[in-house]
Amino acid sequence: MTINRQTLRWNGWGARDRAFEFGDHADAVWTWLRSELGLAAFERRPAVPLEELVLPKITLAAEARVALEGIVGPQWVRADPYERAFHARGQSYHDLLRLRAGEVETAPDLVVYPRAEQVQAVLAWADAHEVAVVPYGGGSSVVGGVSGEAGQHRAVVTLDTTRMDRLLRLDETSHTATFEAGIYGPQLEQALQDRGFTLGHYPQSFEFSTLGGWIAARGAGQQSSRYGGAATWLVGAKLATPAGEWSTGAFPASAAGPDFNHLIAGSEGALGIITQATVRLHRSPSARDYRGCLFPDFHHGVAAIRELVQAEVPLATLRLSDPSETDFFSEFAKARKPPSTGRRVAGRALEAMGYGGDRCVLIIGHEGERGAVDAAHTRTNAIVRRNRGIPLGRGAGQSWYRDRFALPYIRDPLLDRGIAVDTLETSTSWSNLLPLHQAVSSAISAAASATLRRGQRAMMMAHVSHAYVDGASLYFTIVFPQAPAGEELQQWQAIKAAACQAIVDHGGTISHHHGVGTDHRAYLTHEKGPLGVRLLGAIKSELDPRGIMNPGKLVR
Repeated sequence: MTINRQTLRWNGWGARDRAFEFGDHADAVWTWLRSELGLAAFERRPAVPLEELVLPKITLAAEARVALEGIVGPQWVRADPYERAFHARGQSYHDLLRLRAGEVETAPDLVVYPRAEQVQAVLAWADAHEVAVVPYGGGSSVVGGVSGEAGQHRAVVTLDTTRMDRLLRLDETSHTATFEAGIYGPQLEQALQDRGFTLGHYPQSFEFSTLGGWIAARGAGQQSSRYGGAATWLVGAKLATPAGEWSTGAFPASAAGPDFNHLIAGSEGALGIITQATVRLHRSPSARDYRGCLFPDFHHGVAAIRELVQAEVPLATLRLSDPSETDFFSEFAKARKPPSTGRRVAGRALEAMGYGGDRCVLIIGHEGERGAVDAAHTRTNAIVRRNRGIPLGRGAGQSWYRDRFALPYIRDPLLDRGIAVDTLETSTSWSNLLPLHQAVSSAISAAASATLRRGQRAMMMAHVSHAYVDGASLYFTIVFPQAPAGEELQQWQAIKAAACQAIVDHGGTISHHHGVGTDHRAYLTHEKGPLGVRLLGAIKSELDPRGIMNPGKLVR
């Protein structure tokens, strides 16, 4: 376990000793944001301290703790308020609403930290005693994927995987490595880079998420254009299930029936607990080149990305902000650091050239050997210019790369001031991307506006961050003033429901890389069909006959 959980926030993001750096002009940032949201003043909404948090009563008898201590050791079974609160929820907006308000209606009775070889025994005990088990790695789920729910069972135990953190094998010839599944992202990458390799999976949660969580959520990192998502780099996995241990094998390819790795990737702990995984590796890149470019509108930016991907230009990262997101980060940057005279003049010149209110910024990253990176940049630059893009140089790209894990830290100070932030994502075909973007943006904006008080405004923005030959993802962010105290959850539910309905009504998947959890479960039948959902339920019943694994997530 490489991170001491006591150093992390139990009701917010990341390390307690880290915060978002607003710079020397923090007051200007808050003044700008208050104006954009139509607020006369911020409303102070502090989080309830741990000492005042009321947790559900522990329902497990003392004998249960003794039994689990006999499996994992006394020091690895915990029931103190911090451990129970930390493991009660994930990192979604509604998770934090409940934690900050002290309204934790569900929480684990006990938290167990087993080694990989002890997991099967823990599940056997839980299955025999009808106790639900919630797998928990980094706890970064934003769709209700790790909430401590017992379902129809008499109690719930959270199984924390972070003691399972070893590199078991590294095959330099085959470019594969086998890790225990509870290893955190930074530890995994360090172990690989020490040997000249990388997995290249860098989600925004990278610092505080685990290999098993990436697989269980079928995640995608920010450099997925080069390294792929979990479903691409997973070679094989081992699961502990209530029905017994299950291993998928580890082959470069196999025609021996369906590929069960694709069942495990996205299983969200509902089928069992991933204890180890074999993954495909790449040589660590000797060169990185991240740059920005500007397009007159979203349409031209999307066209450029599509052409780049379909022309098979080697890329690592593509992140195209729509006009709203471009404007948000531009104004945010100006508030943090007022622009120089030269920058203001350049901005006016670009506006005169047609790069004004509808402009969009695209961050493009290349990684690999220097010659290949330079060649890819040359091809990229030609396609960007052909689609009316203007290169902005390395500054914008390097700034994004440097700060890419810092942005989640801004949410806590926003919540302290009564400002909500939520995200959701989808993907669709290229032919449907712009219509879907418009439909979801309109639905979110309308739903948010209906929940706001007179004069208040919401800020809705989106970006494309994962692109394929046949389509791309859309990632939406909404910033809005919270409803009066006690009404925040209903406000969020109205906005979330409108967004999800717009997605399924207009040809998008309910999730590109966040997963299903509890938040998206109601929309799964629309995407998979009734027969598909029954099939998934039948598989779960075979592996988990009593339904103890992560109740309420993915499937009932």
